Amino acid sequence: MDPLLTLLKRDAHTPPEDLARELNLSLTEVNTRIARFEEDGVILGYQAVLDTNKIGDEAVTAVIEVKITPERGGGFDRLAARISQFDEVKSCCLMSGGYDLLVIAEGRTLQSIASFIAEKLSTIQGVISTATHFRLKVYKENGNLLHREKSEPRLAVAP
Repeated sequence: MDPLLTLLKRDAHTPPEDLARELNLSLTEVNTRIARFEEDGVILGYQAVLDTNKIGDEAVTAVIEVKITPERGGGFDRLAARISQFDEVKSCCLMSGGYDLLVIAEGRTLQSIASFIAEKLSTIQGVISTATHFRLKVYKENGNLLHREKSEPRLAVAP
């Protein structure tokens, strides 16, 4: 991976001046490359990783295993694209193993997720079955530890 992309992936909030210094590039070159990555669709967006417990966001996140029947001429892609269009869907991936798609969905309540699955997802022609798992607690999000152990100051060792 391009070293500039590696640094941006780790922390997209890093000032371009710091990126230029770390990569031994000019500020103009860094800004030009970032603009080109954005234009080419390599960089799709920038997001902050939030600790939802600290901001009082009580959203419910569900991990949904979806079995589907692939379409002739479109395979899994058309159904995956259709499922991805729902506002509730935050991520949709083709998987190997016992199910076909892994869908990450968010809603305000368990009931809203249940309604999404029953009324929208399961009613799509080609969806065979779903299995839903609810996220209970997050320890690490996008490479960021959320619950760091607070270390007690150590006392000096006396002879």
